[in-house]
Amino acid sequence: MAGDGGGGVDWESLAEATSGAIGSLVSTTVLYPLDTCKTKFQAELQTQHGAQKYRNLSDVFWEAIRKRQFLSLYQGLNTKNIQSFVSSFFYFYGYSYFKRLYLEKSGAKSIGTSANLLVAAAAGACTVIVTQPLDTAASRMQTSAFGKSKGLRETLSEGTWMEAFDGLGISIILTCNPSIQYTVFDQLKQRIIQRQRRKNAGSAEDNSRVALSAFSAFLLGAVSKSIATVLTYPLIRCKVMIQAADPDEDDDNESERPSKSRAPKTMAGALHAIWTKEGIPGFFKGLNAQILKTVLSSALLLMIKEKISKFTWVSLLALRRYLFVSQKRIKSVTV
Repeated sequence: MAGDGGGGVDWESLAEATSGAIGSLVSTTVLYPLDTCKTKFQAELQTQHGAQKYRNLSDVFWEAIRKRQFLSLYQGLNTKNIQSFVSSFFYFYGYSYFKRLYLEKSGAKSIGTSANLLVAAAAGACTVIVTQPLDTAASRMQTSAFGKSKGLRETLSEGTWMEAFDGLGISIILTCNPSIQYTVFDQLKQRIIQRQRRKNAGSAEDNSRVALSAFSAFLLGAVSKSIATVLTYPLIRCKVMIQAADPDEDDDNESERPSKSRAPKTMAGALHAIWTKEGIPGFFKGLNAQILKTVLSSALLLMIKEKISKFTWVSLLALRRYLFVSQKRIKSVTV
């Protein structure tokens, strides 16, 4: 069992959480400039006259180059990495723990699609509540004018404590995004692994921990995240708009400000603003960029997680053995 000799610690869930958090950290860092461009593009709401600062994603990138603020594409990276690491750790731990708990309580050998969705949603909801202030701060930093982003503490202190949870309602609803993603990924993964086990059935190899290849994990991650992103994108854009930095101090160039308008701070307000000013296409503004970023990020995360999961598992087993032996030594000394 996962907790044997570990003082009640669910070591298998811990291994899953650690692998997922490391994968998330690497993928977030590698793709962060793209994420900043995407977020600034999504946050902009055009005026009733159709004026807008960014016509496409590349406009954001070239603005940073033109203003000699290329490194500002990394503004908020530290906060995003903290948020990404903590979020992935809590999610993967919760997902693995709730999944194991369900199988133990139900006595089932495998988890069905409906139960998988509920387990993923429960893990996502717990994660969102913990990490929402970090998510809000990261979005504000990314949507600030290039070179004018503030630190984490200063960003959060600009408003009330409740404003640190801007977009929490949408974030909770968006827990269906990873639910869809990981359900699709797990189902496809199980089919591939079962196929590999059938191929190795006649050999003496240990099939208990068959792992996906890097390419298979990347491909499955891309497919599963694409499906989840398309289905939930209107809410994703609303959340970015709600969390975005206020535009009143964004630019020194006054001529650029008419294209900026203060984003509504409620989901209903954001949806109404998009509908009245941009119409149906507005609900999917930046979808291509979102898919590109999230698919690459998710695919890299899952690929890294799959490749380091065995190493993480072995490392934690060694740590558990060391702690267990140390506890025995302490008890023998105190007796």
